[in-house]
Amino acid sequence: MPPTMVEHNGLDMCLNKYCHSSSSSSSSEQDKKIFSKLKLSLSGDYPRKNAEILSGQYGTNLLLIGLALMLAISHHGPSVKEEHLLSFVTCLMILQLIWMMWYILVRERQKNTRTEKDVHATTCWIRGGLTLLALLSLIMDAFRIGYYVGYQSCVSAVLGVYPVIHATHTIAQVHFLWFHIKDVIKSFETFERFGVIHAVFTNLLLWCNGVMSEAEHFLNNHKRRLSALGYGNLTIVHSEPHCNCTTSTCSMFSSSLFYLYPFNVEYHIFVSAMLFVMWKNIGRTIDLSSNRKRLATKTQGLTVGPILGLLALASTIGILVVYVTHVEESLKMRQSAISMFYIYGIVMLVFMCSAGASGLIIYRADHVPLDTSKNPSRQLDTELLFGSSIGSWLMSWCSIVAVLGADSSPPYRWTNLIYSLLIVLEKYIQNLFVVESLYRKQEDGEREDPELPASPEIFSVTSSLAPPYNGIINRAYVSPDRTCSTMENEQEESGQVYRCPRKPSEVPLNVGNKVKEPTNIKRQILKNIAVFLIMCNISLWILPAFGCRPQYDNGLEQETFGFSIWTTVLNFAIPLNLFYRMHSVASLFEVFRRV
Repeated sequence: MPPTMVEHNGLDMCLNKYCHSSSSSSSSEQDKKIFSKLKLSLSGDYPRKNAEILSGQYGTNLLLIGLALMLAISHHGPSVKEEHLLSFVTCLMILQLIWMMWYILVRERQKNTRTEKDVHATTCWIRGGLTLLALLSLIMDAFRIGYYVGYQSCVSAVLGVYPVIHATHTIAQVHFLWFHIKDVIKSFETFERFGVIHAVFTNLLLWCNGVMSEAEHFLNNHKRRLSALGYGNLTIVHSEPHCNCTTSTCSMFSSSLFYLYPFNVEYHIFVSAMLFVMWKNIGRTIDLSSNRKRLATKTQGLTVGPILGLLALASTIGILVVYVTHVEESLKMRQSAISMFYIYGIVMLVFMCSAGASGLIIYRADHVPLDTSKNPSRQLDTELLFGSSIGSWLMSWCSIVAVLGADSSPPYRWTNLIYSLLIVLEKYIQNLFVVESLYRKQEDGEREDPELPASPEIFSVTSSLAPPYNGIINRAYVSPDRTCSTMENEQEESGQVYRCPRKPSEVPLNVGNKVKEPTNIKRQILKNIAVFLIMCNISLWILPAFGCRPQYDNGLEQETFGFSIWTTVLNFAIPLNLFYRMHSVASLFEVFRRV
Protein backbone atom coordinates (compact mmCIF):
# COMPACT_ATOMS: atom_id res chain seq x y z
CA MET A 1 0.00 0.00 0.00
CA PRO A 2 2.65 2.57 0.82
CA PRO A 3 4.39 2.23 -2.54
CA THR A 4 1.10 2.63 -4.33
CA MET A 5 0.28 5.59 -2.16
CA VAL A 6 3.63 7.15 -3.06
CA GLU A 7 3.02 6.55 -6.71
CA HIS A 8 -0.45 8.02 -6.46
CA ASN A 9 0.79 11.02 -4.53
CA GLY A 10 3.59 11.45 -7.05
CA LEU A 11 1.07 11.36 -9.86
CA ASP A 12 -1.02 13.97 -8.08
CA MET A 13 2.04 16.09 -7.58
CA CYS A 14 2.90 15.72 -11.23
CA LEU A 15 -0.61 16.75 -12.29
CA ASN A 16 -0.65 19.62 -9.86
CA LYS A 17 2.65 20.95 -11.18
CA TYR A 18 1.54 20.55 -14.88
CA CYS A 19 4.03 17.88 -15.79
CA HIS A 20 4.38 16.94 -19.47
CA SER A 21 2.49 13.72 -19.88
CA SER A 22 1.67 12.01 -23.12
CA SER A 23 -1.66 13.82 -23.36
CA SER A 24 -0.05 17.20 -22.73
CA SER A 25 2.59 16.50 -25.40
CA SER A 26 -0.15 15.69 -27.92
CA SER A 27 -1.98 18.90 -27.03
CA SER A 28 1.24 20.88 -27.50
CA GLU A 29 1.68 19.35 -30.92
CA GLN A 30 -1.87 20.41 -31.79
CA ASP A 31 -1.07 23.91 -30.55
CA LYS A 32 2.00 23.98 -32.76
CA LYS A 33 -0.09 22.95 -35.73
CA ILE A 34 -2.65 25.66 -34.97
CA PHE A 35 0.08 28.29 -34.66
CA SER A 36 1.73 27.11 -37.88
CA LYS A 37 -1.61 27.33 -39.71
CA LEU A 38 -2.21 30.79 -38.25
CA LYS A 39 1.26 31.89 -39.29
CA LEU A 40 0.69 30.53 -42.79
CA SER A 41 -2.65 32.29 -43.06
CA LEU A 42 -1.16 35.56 -41.86
CA SER A 43 1.73 35.35 -44.31
CA GLY A 44 -0.22 34.03 -47.27
CA ASP A 45 -3.98 34.51 -47.46
CA TYR A 46 -4.19 37.45 -45.09
CA PRO A 47 -2.72 40.16 -47.35
CA ARG A 48 -4.75 39.07 -50.37
CA LYS A 49 -8.05 39.16 -48.53
CA ASN A 50 -7.62 42.03 -46.09
CA ALA A 51 -4.85 44.34 -47.35
CA GLU A 52 -7.28 45.94 -49.78
CA ILE A 53 -9.69 46.74 -46.92
CA LEU A 54 -6.89 47.96 -44.64
CA SER A 55 -5.39 50.25 -47.28
CA GLY A 56 -8.83 51.50 -48.31
CA GLN A 57 -9.62 52.47 -44.70
CA TYR A 58 -6.24 54.19 -44.44
CA GLY A 59 -6.91 56.30 -47.54
CA THR A 60 -10.46 57.12 -46.47
CA ASN A 61 -9.26 58.43 -43.12
CA LEU A 62 -6.63 60.58 -44.85
CA LEU A 63 -9.41 62.13 -46.92
CA LEU A 64 -11.62 62.67 -43.88
CA ILE A 65 -8.81 64.44 -42.00
CA GLY A 66 -8.39 66.81 -44.94
CA LEU A 67 -12.14 67.39 -45.21
CA ALA A 68 -12.33 68.16 -41.48
CA LEU A 69 -9.62 70.80 -41.95
CA MET A 70 -11.48 72.23 -44.95
CA LEU A 71 -14.73 72.50 -43.02
CA ALA A 72 -12.91 74.31 -40.21
CA ILE A 73 -11.31 76.70 -42.70
CA SER A 74 -14.65 77.45 -44.38
CA HIS A 75 -15.88 78.76 -41.01
CA HIS A 76 -13.04 81.34 -41.13
CA GLY A 77 -12.33 80.94 -37.44
CA PRO A 78 -9.05 81.86 -35.74
CA SER A 79 -8.10 78.30 -34.71
CA VAL A 80 -7.65 76.54 -38.07
CA LYS A 81 -6.18 78.43 -41.00
CA GLU A 82 -5.28 77.64 -44.59
CA GLU A 83 -1.64 77.07 -43.62
CA HIS A 84 -2.61 74.04 -41.54
CA LEU A 85 -4.39 72.38 -44.46
CA LEU A 86 -1.53 73.18 -46.86
CA SER A 87 1.00 71.78 -44.37
CA PHE A 88 -0.97 68.53 -44.13
CA VAL A 89 -1.32 68.21 -47.92
CA THR A 90 2.37 69.04 -48.42
CA CYS A 91 3.37 66.21 -46.06
CA LEU A 92 1.13 63.81 -48.01
CA MET A 93 2.75 64.86 -51.30
CA ILE A 94 6.23 64.36 -49.84
CA LEU A 95 5.27 60.85 -48.68
CA GLN A 96 3.95 60.05 -52.15
CA LEU A 97 7.18 61.34 -53.72
CA ILE A 98 9.19 59.02 -51.44
CA TRP A 99 6.99 56.06 -52.37
CA MET A 100 7.23 56.77 -56.12
CA MET A 101 11.04 57.04 -55.91
CA TRP A 102 11.18 53.75 -54.01
CA TYR A 103 8.89 52.06 -56.54
CA ILE A 104 10.93 53.29 -59.52
CA LEU A 105 14.19 52.12 -57.92
CA VAL A 106 12.74 48.67 -57.19
CA ARG A 107 11.48 48.36 -60.77
CA GLU A 108 14.89 49.46 -62.04
CA ARG A 109 16.53 46.64 -60.08
CA GLN A 110 13.96 44.17 -61.44
CA LYS A 111 14.25 45.32 -65.06
CA ASN A 112 15.50 41.89 -66.14
CA THR A 113 12.27 40.26 -64.91
CA ARG A 114 9.22 40.81 -67.08
CA THR A 115 6.49 42.92 -65.48
CA GLU A 116 2.91 42.16 -66.44
CA LYS A 117 1.03 45.04 -68.04
CA ASP A 118 -2.67 45.86 -68.22
CA VAL A 119 -3.05 47.40 -71.68
CA HIS A 120 -6.55 48.61 -70.82
CA ALA A 121 -5.36 50.69 -67.83
CA THR A 122 -4.76 53.79 -69.92
CA THR A 123 -3.94 55.00 -73.42
CA CYS A 124 -1.37 57.37 -74.89
CA TRP A 125 -3.93 60.05 -75.64
CA ILE A 126 -5.19 60.04 -72.03
CA ARG A 127 -1.65 60.40 -70.71
CA GLY A 128 -1.01 63.14 -73.28
CA GLY A 129 -4.12 65.01 -72.13
CA LEU A 130 -3.05 64.65 -68.50
CA THR A 131 0.39 65.98 -69.42
CA LEU A 132 -1.24 69.09 -70.91
CA LEU A 133 -3.32 69.56 -67.76
CA ALA A 134 -0.15 69.10 -65.70
CA LEU A 135 1.59 71.86 -67.66
CA LEU A 136 -1.28 74.22 -66.88
CA SER A 137 -1.03 73.18 -63.22
CA LEU A 138 2.68 74.07 -63.29
CA ILE A 139 1.80 77.52 -64.61
CA MET A 140 -0.64 77.87 -61.71
CA ASP A 141 2.15 76.91 -59.29
CA ALA A 142 4.37 79.59 -60.86
CA PHE A 143 1.61 82.15 -60.26
CA ARG A 144 1.32 81.01 -56.65
CA ILE A 145 5.06 81.42 -56.14
CA GLY A 146 4.88 84.93 -57.64
CA TYR A 147 1.95 85.76 -55.37
CA TYR A 148 3.92 84.56 -52.34
CA VAL A 149 6.98 86.61 -53.30
CA GLY A 150 4.83 89.75 -53.42
CA TYR A 151 3.30 89.15 -49.96
CA GLN A 152 6.10 87.21 -48.24
CA SER A 153 6.42 89.81 -45.48
CA CYS A 154 2.97 89.05 -44.03
CA VAL A 155 2.05 85.48 -45.07
CA SER A 156 3.19 82.11 -43.84
CA ALA A 157 6.16 80.37 -45.44
CA VAL A 158 3.87 77.38 -46.13
CA LEU A 159 2.27 79.40 -48.96
CA GLY A 160 5.68 79.44 -50.65
CA VAL A 161 6.69 75.86 -49.89
CA TYR A 162 3.38 74.36 -51.05
CA PRO A 163 3.59 75.39 -54.76
CA VAL A 164 7.22 74.23 -54.96
CA ILE A 165 6.36 70.78 -53.57
CA HIS A 166 3.22 70.64 -55.73
CA ALA A 167 5.23 71.38 -58.89
CA THR A 168 7.78 68.68 -57.99
CA HIS A 169 4.94 66.29 -57.20
CA THR A 170 3.28 67.03 -60.57
CA ILE A 171 6.45 66.41 -62.60
CA ALA A 172 7.27 63.15 -60.78
CA GLN A 173 3.68 61.94 -61.03
CA VAL A 174 3.48 62.56 -64.78
CA HIS A 175 6.68 60.52 -65.21
CA PHE A 176 5.15 57.75 -63.10
CA LEU A 177 1.94 57.77 -65.18
CA TRP A 178 3.82 57.48 -68.47
CA PHE A 179 6.06 54.57 -67.50
CA HIS A 180 4.45 52.62 -64.64
CA ILE A 181 0.68 53.13 -64.53
CA LYS A 182 0.04 49.90 -66.49
CA ASP A 183 2.13 47.74 -64.14
CA VAL A 184 0.44 44.78 -62.48
CA ILE A 185 2.25 44.59 -59.14
CA LYS A 186 3.10 41.09 -57.91
CA SER A 187 5.82 41.81 -55.31
CA PHE A 188 5.52 43.64 -51.94
CA GLU A 189 1.78 43.61 -52.55
CA THR A 190 0.66 44.75 -49.10
CA PHE A 191 3.15 47.64 -48.97
CA GLU A 192 2.38 48.66 -52.55
CA ARG A 193 -1.35 48.72 -51.83
CA PHE A 194 -0.77 51.33 -49.14
CA GLY A 195 1.55 53.31 -51.42
CA VAL A 196 -0.87 53.39 -54.35
CA ILE A 197 -3.93 54.16 -52.20
CA HIS A 198 -1.95 56.94 -50.50
CA ALA A 199 -1.35 58.44 -53.95
CA VAL A 200 -5.05 58.03 -54.85
CA PHE A 201 -6.34 59.90 -51.82
CA THR A 202 -3.59 62.53 -51.93
CA ASN A 203 -4.77 63.50 -55.41
CA LEU A 204 -8.39 63.29 -54.29
CA LEU A 205 -7.64 65.66 -51.40
CA LEU A 206 -5.89 68.07 -53.78
CA TRP A 207 -9.02 67.92 -55.96
CA CYS A 208 -11.24 68.74 -52.97
CA ASN A 209 -8.97 71.66 -52.04
CA GLY A 210 -9.19 73.07 -55.57
CA VAL A 211 -12.97 72.61 -55.65
CA MET A 212 -13.33 74.40 -52.31
CA SER A 213 -11.20 77.35 -53.43
CA GLU A 214 -13.05 77.65 -56.72
CA ALA A 215 -16.47 77.40 -55.06
CA GLU A 216 -15.55 80.07 -52.52
CA HIS A 217 -14.44 82.39 -55.32
CA PHE A 218 -17.72 82.00 -57.23
CA LEU A 219 -19.74 82.36 -54.02
CA ASN A 220 -18.06 85.66 -53.18
CA ASN A 221 -18.74 86.93 -56.70
CA HIS A 222 -22.38 85.91 -56.31
CA LYS A 223 -22.61 87.75 -52.97
CA ARG A 224 -21.17 90.88 -54.56
CA ARG A 225 -23.86 90.78 -57.28
CA LEU A 226 -26.59 90.31 -54.68
CA SER A 227 -25.20 93.18 -52.62
CA ALA A 228 -25.31 95.40 -55.69
CA LEU A 229 -28.99 94.48 -56.11
CA GLY A 230 -29.84 95.54 -52.55
CA TYR A 231 -29.28 92.44 -50.42
CA GLY A 232 -27.25 93.88 -47.55
CA ASN A 233 -27.17 91.00 -45.07
CA LEU A 234 -24.55 88.94 -46.91
CA THR A 235 -21.01 88.70 -45.56
CA ILE A 236 -18.24 88.77 -48.14
CA VAL A 237 -14.96 87.22 -46.97
CA HIS A 238 -11.87 89.11 -48.09
CA SER A 239 -8.87 86.76 -48.36
CA GLU A 240 -6.24 89.35 -49.31
CA PRO A 241 -3.22 89.62 -46.97
CA HIS A 242 -3.03 92.58 -44.60
CA CYS A 243 -0.02 94.21 -46.23
CA ASN A 244 0.97 95.85 -49.47
CA CYS A 245 2.38 93.79 -52.34
CA THR A 246 6.03 94.44 -53.09
CA THR A 247 5.52 93.84 -56.83
CA SER A 248 3.00 95.16 -59.34
CA THR A 249 1.81 91.73 -60.47
CA CYS A 250 0.09 90.38 -57.34
CA SER A 251 -3.42 91.23 -58.54
CA MET A 252 -2.70 89.62 -61.90
CA PHE A 253 -1.46 86.44 -60.23
CA SER A 254 -4.45 86.19 -57.88
CA SER A 255 -7.03 86.77 -60.64
CA SER A 256 -5.32 84.40 -63.08
CA LEU A 257 -5.34 81.55 -60.56
CA PHE A 258 -9.10 81.08 -60.85
CA TYR A 259 -8.91 80.66 -64.62
CA LEU A 260 -6.42 77.82 -64.12
CA TYR A 261 -8.24 76.08 -61.27
CA PRO A 262 -10.55 74.04 -63.60
CA PHE A 263 -7.55 72.44 -65.31
CA ASN A 264 -5.80 71.67 -62.04
CA VAL A 265 -9.01 70.19 -60.61
CA GLU A 266 -9.53 67.92 -63.62
CA TYR A 267 -5.89 66.84 -63.55
CA HIS A 268 -6.04 65.58 -59.96
CA ILE A 269 -9.37 63.77 -60.27
CA PHE A 270 -8.25 61.96 -63.44
CA VAL A 271 -4.94 60.95 -61.87
CA SER A 272 -6.74 59.57 -58.81
CA ALA A 273 -9.00 57.49 -61.08
CA MET A 274 -6.01 56.06 -63.00
CA LEU A 275 -4.14 55.25 -59.80
CA PHE A 276 -7.26 53.57 -58.44
CA VAL A 277 -7.21 51.21 -61.46
CA MET A 278 -3.56 50.45 -60.67
CA TRP A 279 -4.57 49.71 -57.07
CA LYS A 280 -7.28 47.29 -58.25
CA ASN A 281 -4.73 45.54 -60.50
CA ILE A 282 -2.35 44.68 -57.62
CA GLY A 283 -2.00 40.89 -57.46
CA ARG A 284 -4.46 40.43 -60.33
CA THR A 285 -4.09 37.57 -62.80
CA ILE A 286 -4.32 39.07 -66.28
CA ASP A 287 -6.59 37.39 -68.82
CA LEU A 288 -4.24 37.11 -71.80
CA SER A 289 -7.05 36.55 -74.28
CA SER A 290 -8.52 40.02 -73.59
CA ASN A 291 -5.23 41.83 -72.88
CA ARG A 292 -4.32 42.75 -76.45
CA LYS A 293 -3.56 45.94 -78.26
CA ARG A 294 -6.02 47.23 -80.81
CA LEU A 295 -5.54 48.35 -84.36
CA ALA A 296 -5.05 52.01 -85.14
CA THR A 297 -8.32 53.90 -85.27
CA LYS A 298 -9.61 54.62 -88.78
CA THR A 299 -11.04 58.09 -89.36
CA GLN A 300 -12.56 57.69 -92.80
CA GLY A 301 -16.09 58.98 -93.29
CA LEU A 302 -15.89 61.60 -90.52
CA THR A 303 -17.71 64.68 -91.82
CA VAL A 304 -21.05 65.42 -90.15
CA GLY A 305 -19.92 64.76 -86.57
CA PRO A 306 -16.84 67.05 -86.55
CA ILE A 307 -18.69 69.84 -88.41
CA LEU A 308 -21.64 69.85 -86.01
CA GLY A 309 -19.26 69.54 -83.05
CA LEU A 310 -17.20 72.55 -84.15
CA LEU A 311 -20.39 74.57 -84.62
CA ALA A 312 -21.45 73.65 -81.08
CA LEU A 313 -18.02 74.64 -79.73
CA ALA A 314 -18.01 77.96 -81.58
CA SER A 315 -21.51 78.83 -80.37
CA THR A 316 -20.43 77.91 -76.83
CA ILE A 317 -17.59 80.43 -76.90
CA GLY A 318 -20.01 83.11 -78.09
CA ILE A 319 -22.57 82.27 -75.39
CA LEU A 320 -19.85 82.36 -72.71
CA VAL A 321 -18.59 85.80 -73.73
CA VAL A 322 -22.08 87.30 -73.98
CA TYR A 323 -23.24 85.77 -70.68
CA VAL A 324 -20.21 86.85 -68.63
CA THR A 325 -20.39 90.43 -69.94
CA HIS A 326 -24.18 90.91 -69.58
CA VAL A 327 -24.87 89.11 -66.28
CA GLU A 328 -23.15 91.91 -64.34
CA GLU A 329 -25.31 94.63 -65.92
CA SER A 330 -28.92 95.71 -65.37
CA LEU A 331 -31.77 93.38 -64.43
CA LYS A 332 -33.15 93.28 -67.97
CA MET A 333 -29.77 92.44 -69.52
CA ARG A 334 -29.18 89.74 -66.91
CA GLN A 335 -32.56 88.14 -67.62
CA SER A 336 -31.92 88.17 -71.37
CA ALA A 337 -28.49 86.57 -70.83
CA ILE A 338 -30.00 83.81 -68.68
CA SER A 339 -32.80 83.20 -71.23
CA MET A 340 -30.22 83.02 -74.01
CA PHE A 341 -28.26 80.39 -72.04
CA TYR A 342 -31.31 78.18 -71.48
CA ILE A 343 -32.39 78.36 -75.16
CA TYR A 344 -28.87 77.45 -76.24
CA GLY A 345 -28.79 74.58 -73.73
CA ILE A 346 -32.14 73.23 -74.92
CA VAL A 347 -30.98 73.13 -78.56
CA MET A 348 -27.68 71.50 -77.60
CA LEU A 349 -29.31 68.86 -75.39
CA VAL A 350 -31.96 67.97 -78.00
CA PHE A 351 -29.22 67.24 -80.53
CA MET A 352 -27.23 65.24 -77.97
CA CYS A 353 -30.27 63.17 -76.97
CA SER A 354 -31.04 62.46 -80.64
CA ALA A 355 -27.45 61.43 -81.35
CA GLY A 356 -27.23 59.13 -78.32
CA ALA A 357 -30.61 57.54 -79.04
CA SER A 358 -29.61 56.92 -82.68
CA GLY A 359 -26.44 55.18 -81.51
CA LEU A 360 -28.40 53.01 -79.10
CA ILE A 361 -30.82 51.99 -81.88
CA ILE A 362 -27.90 51.00 -84.12
CA TYR A 363 -26.35 48.93 -81.34
CA ARG A 364 -29.58 47.19 -80.44
CA ALA A 365 -30.22 46.29 -84.09
CA ASP A 366 -26.95 44.32 -84.26
CA HIS A 367 -27.76 41.95 -81.34
CA VAL A 368 -24.08 41.57 -80.39
CA PRO A 369 -23.60 40.04 -76.89
CA LEU A 370 -21.91 42.00 -74.12
CA ASP A 371 -18.35 41.36 -72.95
CA THR A 372 -18.45 40.19 -69.33
CA SER A 373 -14.70 39.67 -68.83
CA LYS A 374 -13.06 41.35 -65.82
CA ASN A 375 -11.71 44.81 -66.66
CA PRO A 376 -11.11 47.19 -63.70
CA SER A 377 -10.60 50.21 -65.96
CA ARG A 378 -13.88 49.71 -67.82
CA GLN A 379 -15.77 48.99 -64.60
CA LEU A 380 -14.42 52.19 -63.01
CA ASP A 381 -15.42 54.21 -66.09
CA THR A 382 -18.98 52.97 -65.76
CA GLU A 383 -19.17 53.60 -62.02
CA LEU A 384 -17.75 57.11 -62.38
CA LEU A 385 -20.25 57.96 -65.12
CA PHE A 386 -23.19 56.99 -62.96
CA GLY A 387 -21.73 58.40 -59.74
CA SER A 388 -20.87 61.81 -61.17
CA SER A 389 -24.32 62.06 -62.80
CA ILE A 390 -25.87 62.32 -59.34
CA GLY A 391 -24.72 65.91 -58.86
CA SER A 392 -26.28 67.21 -62.06
CA TRP A 393 -29.45 65.19 -61.53
CA LEU A 394 -29.85 66.63 -58.01
CA MET A 395 -29.37 70.15 -59.33
CA SER A 396 -31.87 69.56 -62.17
CA TRP A 397 -34.59 68.12 -59.92
CA CYS A 398 -34.15 71.02 -57.49
CA SER A 399 -34.61 73.41 -60.41
CA ILE A 400 -37.75 71.56 -61.52
CA VAL A 401 -39.22 71.78 -58.02
CA ALA A 402 -38.31 75.48 -57.85
CA VAL A 403 -39.90 76.28 -61.22
CA LEU A 404 -43.13 74.48 -60.38
CA GLY A 405 -43.40 76.02 -56.93
CA ALA A 406 -42.05 79.56 -57.44
CA ASP A 407 -44.30 82.58 -57.00
CA SER A 408 -42.35 84.83 -59.39
CA SER A 409 -42.45 84.28 -63.14
CA PRO A 410 -39.32 85.60 -64.89
CA PRO A 411 -39.06 85.21 -68.70
CA TYR A 412 -36.76 82.18 -68.36
CA ARG A 413 -38.99 80.21 -65.96
CA TRP A 414 -40.30 77.58 -68.37
CA THR A 415 -37.11 77.35 -70.42
CA ASN A 416 -35.38 76.50 -67.13
CA LEU A 417 -37.90 73.68 -66.65
CA ILE A 418 -37.34 72.25 -70.15
CA TYR A 419 -33.57 72.60 -69.80
CA SER A 420 -33.55 70.75 -66.45
CA LEU A 421 -35.67 67.88 -67.81
CA LEU A 422 -33.41 67.55 -70.85
CA ILE A 423 -30.32 67.45 -68.60
CA VAL A 424 -31.76 64.40 -66.82
CA LEU A 425 -32.72 62.71 -70.10
CA GLU A 426 -29.42 63.51 -71.86
CA LYS A 427 -27.27 62.00 -69.13
CA TYR A 428 -29.51 58.94 -69.01
CA ILE A 429 -29.18 58.32 -72.76
CA GLN A 430 -25.48 59.17 -72.94
CA ASN A 431 -24.61 56.83 -70.06
CA LEU A 432 -26.48 53.99 -71.78
CA PHE A 433 -24.72 54.72 -75.08
CA VAL A 434 -21.26 54.73 -73.51
CA VAL A 435 -21.84 51.56 -71.48
CA GLU A 436 -23.35 49.78 -74.48
CA SER A 437 -20.26 50.68 -76.52
CA LEU A 438 -17.65 49.78 -73.92
CA TYR A 439 -19.21 46.40 -73.05
CA ARG A 440 -19.90 45.14 -76.56
CA LYS A 441 -17.80 42.26 -77.82
CA GLN A 442 -15.67 42.84 -80.88
CA GLU A 443 -17.07 41.37 -84.07
CA ASP A 444 -15.48 38.28 -85.55
CA GLY A 445 -14.20 40.21 -88.53
CA GLU A 446 -12.37 42.73 -86.39
CA ARG A 447 -8.81 41.86 -85.54
CA GLU A 448 -7.56 43.43 -82.33
CA ASP A 449 -3.93 42.45 -82.80
CA PRO A 450 -2.44 43.13 -86.22
CA GLU A 451 0.35 40.62 -85.69
CA LEU A 452 -1.90 37.62 -85.17
CA PRO A 453 -2.51 35.48 -88.25
CA ALA A 454 -5.66 36.46 -90.06
CA SER A 455 -6.45 33.07 -91.56
CA PRO A 456 -5.39 29.84 -89.92
CA GLU A 457 -5.89 27.95 -93.16
CA ILE A 458 -3.16 29.92 -94.96
CA PHE A 459 -0.85 31.14 -92.18
CA SER A 460 -0.50 28.37 -89.64
CA VAL A 461 2.26 27.70 -87.16
CA THR A 462 1.72 23.97 -87.62
CA SER A 463 1.74 24.09 -91.39
CA SER A 464 1.93 20.34 -91.66
CA LEU A 465 -1.52 20.05 -90.09
CA ALA A 466 -3.11 22.74 -92.26
CA PRO A 467 -4.63 21.72 -95.57
CA PRO A 468 -3.40 23.49 -98.70
CA TYR A 469 -5.36 26.51 -99.85
CA ASN A 470 -6.07 26.08 -103.58
CA GLY A 471 -2.92 24.07 -103.89
CA ILE A 472 -0.72 26.74 -102.32
CA ILE A 473 1.13 26.07 -99.09
CA ASN A 474 2.83 29.02 -97.47
CA ARG A 475 6.14 27.88 -96.00
CA ALA A 476 6.94 31.07 -94.15
CA TYR A 477 6.63 29.18 -90.85
CA VAL A 478 8.97 26.28 -91.21
CA SER A 479 10.02 24.14 -88.30
CA PRO A 480 13.11 26.17 -87.21
CA ASP A 481 10.89 29.21 -86.69
CA ARG A 482 8.00 27.50 -84.95
CA THR A 483 9.38 28.21 -81.49
CA CYS A 484 10.03 31.85 -82.40
CA SER A 485 6.54 32.40 -83.76
CA THR A 486 4.99 30.71 -80.74
CA MET A 487 6.98 32.90 -78.36
CA GLU A 488 6.03 35.96 -80.37
CA ASN A 489 2.32 35.28 -80.07
CA GLU A 490 2.63 34.64 -76.32
CA GLN A 491 4.55 37.90 -75.82
CA GLU A 492 2.03 39.83 -77.87
CA GLU A 493 -0.81 38.52 -75.71
CA SER A 494 0.92 39.93 -72.62
CA GLY A 495 1.11 43.37 -74.22
CA GLN A 496 4.78 43.17 -75.31
CA VAL A 497 5.61 42.83 -79.00
CA TYR A 498 8.84 41.21 -80.12
CA ARG A 499 9.84 40.68 -83.72
CA CYS A 500 11.39 37.48 -84.95
CA PRO A 501 13.08 37.10 -88.32
CA ARG A 502 10.98 35.02 -90.68
CA LYS A 503 11.93 33.31 -93.88
CA PRO A 504 10.38 34.67 -97.03
CA SER A 505 7.63 32.61 -98.53
CA GLU A 506 8.77 30.23 -101.24
CA VAL A 507 5.54 30.71 -103.14
CA PRO A 508 4.92 34.45 -103.60
CA LEU A 509 1.36 35.49 -102.94
CA ASN A 510 -0.46 37.70 -105.38
CA VAL A 511 -0.31 41.18 -103.81
CA GLY A 512 -1.57 43.09 -106.80
CA ASN A 513 -5.22 42.42 -106.04
CA LYS A 514 -5.75 44.17 -102.70
CA VAL A 515 -8.93 43.29 -100.89
CA LYS A 516 -10.73 46.55 -100.12
CA GLU A 517 -12.74 46.52 -96.93
CA PRO A 518 -16.38 47.31 -97.67
CA THR A 519 -17.70 50.55 -96.22
CA ASN A 520 -19.62 49.98 -93.00
CA ILE A 521 -22.30 52.67 -92.84
CA LYS A 522 -23.28 51.82 -89.25
CA ARG A 523 -19.69 52.16 -88.09
CA GLN A 524 -19.29 55.54 -89.77
CA ILE A 525 -22.50 56.80 -88.18
CA LEU A 526 -21.36 55.66 -84.73
CA LYS A 527 -17.98 57.36 -85.18
CA ASN A 528 -19.67 60.63 -86.16
CA ILE A 529 -22.00 60.36 -83.17
CA ALA A 530 -19.04 59.80 -80.82
CA VAL A 531 -17.12 62.80 -82.20
CA PHE A 532 -20.19 65.04 -81.99
CA LEU A 533 -20.86 64.04 -78.39
CA ILE A 534 -17.20 64.62 -77.49
CA MET A 535 -17.36 68.20 -78.78
CA CYS A 536 -20.70 68.83 -77.06
CA ASN A 537 -19.40 67.58 -73.70
CA ILE A 538 -16.34 69.81 -74.04
CA SER A 539 -18.70 72.72 -74.71
CA LEU A 540 -20.83 71.95 -71.67
CA TRP A 541 -17.67 71.72 -69.56
CA ILE A 542 -16.32 75.09 -70.73
CA LEU A 543 -19.44 77.05 -69.74
CA PRO A 544 -19.57 76.32 -65.97
CA ALA A 545 -15.79 76.03 -65.68
CA PHE A 546 -15.25 79.64 -66.77
CA GLY A 547 -18.10 81.38 -65.00
CA CYS A 548 -21.33 80.69 -66.89
CA ARG A 549 -23.47 79.39 -63.99
CA PRO A 550 -27.07 80.62 -64.29
CA GLN A 551 -28.04 78.52 -61.26
CA TYR A 552 -26.44 81.25 -59.14
CA ASP A 553 -28.14 84.10 -61.01
CA ASN A 554 -31.71 83.16 -61.94
CA GLY A 555 -33.08 83.46 -58.39
CA LEU A 556 -35.78 80.77 -58.74
CA GLU A 557 -33.99 78.06 -56.77
CA GLN A 558 -32.74 80.50 -54.16
CA GLU A 559 -36.33 81.71 -53.63
CA THR A 560 -37.52 78.13 -53.02
CA PHE A 561 -34.64 76.57 -51.04
CA GLY A 562 -32.99 79.58 -49.44
CA PHE A 563 -29.51 80.97 -49.93
CA SER A 564 -27.53 78.60 -47.69
CA ILE A 565 -29.20 75.35 -48.81
CA TRP A 566 -29.02 76.20 -52.50
CA THR A 567 -25.38 77.26 -52.38
CA THR A 568 -24.59 73.99 -50.57
CA VAL A 569 -26.32 72.03 -53.34
CA LEU A 570 -24.37 73.96 -55.99
CA ASN A 571 -21.04 73.45 -54.20
CA PHE A 572 -21.73 69.71 -54.26
CA ALA A 573 -23.29 69.39 -57.71
CA ILE A 574 -21.23 71.68 -59.96
CA PRO A 575 -17.83 69.97 -59.30
CA LEU A 576 -19.40 66.58 -60.00
CA ASN A 577 -20.98 67.93 -63.17
CA LEU A 578 -17.62 69.31 -64.36
CA PHE A 579 -15.99 65.96 -63.72
CA TYR A 580 -18.83 64.16 -65.48
CA ARG A 581 -18.35 66.20 -68.67
CA MET A 582 -14.59 65.69 -68.78
CA HIS A 583 -14.90 61.99 -67.95
CA SER A 584 -17.53 61.63 -70.66
CA VAL A 585 -15.05 63.07 -73.15
CA ALA A 586 -12.52 60.39 -72.18
CA SER A 587 -15.11 57.59 -72.31
CA LEU A 588 -16.54 58.75 -75.66
CA PHE A 589 -13.06 58.88 -77.17
CA GLU A 590 -12.62 55.27 -76.09
CA VAL A 591 -15.97 54.53 -77.76
CA PHE A 592 -14.68 56.20 -80.93
CA ARG A 593 -11.57 53.98 -80.89
CA ARG A 594 -13.56 50.78 -80.33
CA VAL A 595 -16.12 51.34 -83.11
